[in-house]
Parts: sequence; structure tokens; C-alpha cells
Amino acid sequence: MKIGIMGGTFDPIHNGHLMLGEYAARQFRLQKVWFLPNGNPPHKSGETAVRHRIEMVKLALEGHDRFELNLYEAEKGTVSYSYDTIRNLNELYPEHEFYFIIGADSLFSIESWKCPQSLLSDCTILAACRDEKDQSQVQEQIDYLKKKYQAGIELLLTPMMDVSSSDIRQMVQYGMDISSLVPPGVKEYIHEHRLYLTEEKGK
Repeated sequence: MKIGIMGGTFDPIHNGHLMLGEYAARQFRLQKVWFLPNGNPPHKSGETAVRHRIEMVKLALEGHDRFELNLYEAEKGTVSYSYDTIRNLNELYPEHEFYFIIGADSLFSIESWKCPQSLLSDCTILAACRDEKDQSQVQEQIDYLKKKYQAGIELLLTPMMDVSSSDIRQMVQYGMDISSLVPPGVKEYIHEHRLYLTEEKGK
């Protein structure tokens, strides 16, 4: 089975994440897209408690038959690195073929990630590009990485959706409406649990 992997803190998950999963599934005929909330991301600190982020992902995925929550990273209890996650998923599910979905901007920093050779050889990378004028530059980086690492990397074309989790957190703090940016259940959960209202994160 062809499985897309969407990792991240999802703090909170938003419609841009869901749209990215949908486009990846359609363009590359993925049977499933697994969303893996990160319990201990190596590059971030102070994120909202993982239990809240898991619940928001659950709510966001309702009604999406091809989307599934996977708690591998959230339940590890140690720092999660992409190469390690993909390597272990390959060991746990040898019957599956994994496609790791990332933003195209990550292609330009991926060599600074931990063990990039392992990640690039253990899965197919789907690099999401939302701006037509940047496609040639992204394609150059894809060609470079393919040649250097014998990597499987494909360009994932998606519409422009100018939304980020940090923007949403700030909007909530300022009392702004986020209805168009997150699924209804996620909006309700944020307000019910009073997330993002202060500098102190949800516990």
C-alpha cells in the first residue's frame, strides 16, 4: 500500500495541512495519508501539550476516509527525527511504500537534518511547491539531491494557501476569527480548552 506521511507539531492542525494531504493522495495515488503528531520535535520547544494536539488532529481527520492518525512519534517519549521515523515505519510495515510529504522549502535545508542520506534512501520525498515562479528553483534542488543521494523526490503541486499554525495561534490570542482556517471541530476545541490565549501553553 502507498502511504503518505505527514509529520509536524500540528499546533494547531489547519486546513492547509488537510489540503496538502489531499493533493498528495490524488497526484500520487496514495491509499492512505498518516498524520504523525510529533511528541518531541528536535527544532521546537514550548509547543502545546501533545494530548491537545492529538485531539485536534483526531477532530480534523473526521470524515476523511484516506486520512489516519498515527501515534508512533507522539508515544515514543524521545526526540523524533524524520530519518528514524521512516526507518522504523519501514521495519514495522514492510508491506507498505512510504511517501514523506514536506514543504519545498525544506528541500534546501534537508542536508542539515540528522542522517539525510538515510531519509532520502528509505522513502520517496514529495516536495510541495505552491508558487509557480519558484518551481524551476525547486526542481534544480530536486535534481541536485537526486544525483547526490540517488534519492526518490517528486514535485507536489498545490494551490497557494497562506496559513500557518503560528498565525492561527496569534489570531486566537487577539480574538480574531479562525473559522476559515481550521475545521469546525478544531476551532471548538481551541476555544473550549482556551488554547493559545496566553504565553503559557496548554497543559
